[in-house]
Amino acid sequence: MSIIYYLIPIAIVFVIIGVYAFFWATKSEQFEDLEKQGLSILMDDDMPKKETAKPAENNTDNQSTKNGRV
Repeated sequence: MSIIYYLIPIAIVFVIIGVYAFFWATKSEQFEDLEKQGLSILMDDDMPKKETAKPAENNTDNQSTKNGRV
């Protein structure tokens, strides 16, 4: 029964933290555009991604000369 003396203040602290987080999120406009993230997966990227690896052109010719085959 003495555990309730610890659990009630901890629960009150969690409620206060949750209320603070909610008001912070509304003040910083986190809930202004709820559809943007859902629609962002359907939109194309404006900038194409850069290719990191160069395409392998005539890669078989380079490997055959290394093995001694011509």
